[in-house]
Amino acid sequence: MGIFSRQKGSGELALVFDIGSSSVGGALFEIKKGGIPRIIGVFREPIIFEEKLDTEKFLSLTLKALDAVASKIYSANIGKPAKVFCVLSSPFYASATRIIKLEKNAPFIFTTKLADDLIEKEIVLFEEEHGVKSLDVNSKVRSIELRNMKTSLNGYMVADPINKKAKMLEMVVFISMSGDQILKKIEETVFRHFHLKEIKFSSFAMASFAVARDMFVKQDNFLLVDIAGEVTDISMIRKDILSSSISFPLGRNFMIRKVAETLGCSLSEAKSFISLYKDGHAEKSVEEKLEPIISKLKAEWLKGFQESLVKLSDNISVPSTIFITVDQELADFFGEIIRTEQFSQYTFTESEFKIIFLNKENLHGTAAFQDEVARDPFLIIESIYINRFIW
Repeated sequence: MGIFSRQKGSGELALVFDIGSSSVGGALFEIKKGGIPRIIGVFREPIIFEEKLDTEKFLSLTLKALDAVASKIYSANIGKPAKVFCVLSSPFYASATRIIKLEKNAPFIFTTKLADDLIEKEIVLFEEEHGVKSLDVNSKVRSIELRNMKTSLNGYMVADPINKKAKMLEMVVFISMSGDQILKKIEETVFRHFHLKEIKFSSFAMASFAVARDMFVKQDNFLLVDIAGEVTDISMIRKDILSSSISFPLGRNFMIRKVAETLGCSLSEAKSFISLYKDGHAEKSVEEKLEPIISKLKAEWLKGFQESLVKLSDNISVPSTIFITVDQELADFFGEIIRTEQFSQYTFTESEFKIIFLNKENLHGTAAFQDEVARDPFLIIESIYINRFIW
């Protein structure tokens, strides 16, 4: 099916799995084309993290968390999904925004086949130039997402270019892919519970971009920041296009590991100490020990953030609006780090930063819920995206 084909909704139940680097979530929801999704069940399972990040063990623990979530949803007996979706966060996929150009002396007709052929060539180039920086580097890769963000014919943007003539074509396309073996293991895990062979995969970058863009229609230049367990992803949106993305390997877990290592305590104790410290409830002796450690870790994360922005901006001003997705208990913690630094010594910003958290408060009214179903921001974003764009 070409990227310009349209799909029709059916009002059936959909199941989405959110696979991140610190937890796996799952939501069963009712598709409401032209409306908002109705979420009837939400489950989330943490991914056990260890003192040292081992790639193979991490993947195994992620699949174990996925299996637990799938089992809980199946056992809840709250409905049978017609389709299953899986939204991946880093480091489970790689992505790129590609500009595809075609120019001929004589007019040609833009067709779905022409678009698909050009995109297939671009996918091959993407693999050759960059490879896929995923956990599954030794296996073949599979394209999971193709999104046309802009099509221009003869220099003019066209909303519906099919069957139109032109001499010049330009498409801006978002491509994401993942290791085939990782995807197969995810499919096998889900199939054991729901016996649905096909899973539609997407990236969290595209899902959060689409939702943020549509919720805040006056914003066509902004940053998306996803602070996860093992990595932080940053995407830059320019003129309503997800133009570029970058990741750096510092999420919340690196802070917990460093505190545990420095204080000689367990990971769970370190997590508790950090929680008490940020809430101002730590004992004075503990606070005095943590203060220099936390300050150093904040500076380390901020340095990674700043350097990533410099690479993304490429001498262009950084958008002043930042949408952030992060676990609720750490929102203020990371938000304050960003607010206290305007990156003036690295690059220019359009104006003072405006931080908007894509949390349950700001997402209020974007989805309906059955009874006392948990308001999980990540699953809300993904349900909205599937309901509006990929069902």
